[in-house]
Amino acid sequence: MILETERMYLRELKQEDFESLCKILKDAEVMYAYEGAFDDREVQEWLDRQIARYQKWGFGLWAAVLKETNDMIGQCGLTMQPWKSEEVLEIGYLFQRAFWHQGYAAEAAAACKKYAFKELGATEVCSIIRDTNIASQKVALRNGMTGRDMWTKHYRGVDMSHTRYVVCR
Repeated sequence: MILETERMYLRELKQEDFESLCKILKDAEVMYAYEGAFDDREVQEWLDRQIARYQKWGFGLWAAVLKETNDMIGQCGLTMQPWKSEEVLEIGYLFQRAFWHQGYAAEAAAACKKYAFKELGATEVCSIIRDTNIASQKVALRNGMTGRDMWTKHYRGVDMSHTRYVVCR
């Protein structure tokens, strides 16, 4: 276990989480900000990328596991992400649709912010959010972040406007 919140614990993803991860990444509604659902190959690449991040940085997106049932309901964690000409420390989150609008993303994101400042000694952390992703923007605002700047990313053949929401220690 990496982190514990009131209702969840966050731990490293492992290969055995593939099916739980599919419930998130293969859901077109969950993945609308990514221009659609992933296929099995893309889910595996995503999982492999997280495991590689743990080895490189000691952090990545973690499995968000509901304490009550021990089920993985989402993922939340810290990643290094490109932003314009630099790399920035980002809090990212994706949850199964059945667990939306219940405060899970905000709860996990707040724990990740605290971890970034306390355990990693970060002076600032951000969330990079597509301009159409209002729910994720609300989570960032609840996490004390404010919109700082914008950038257009090119992903899956689409130009996507993103805002970087930032909070400083």
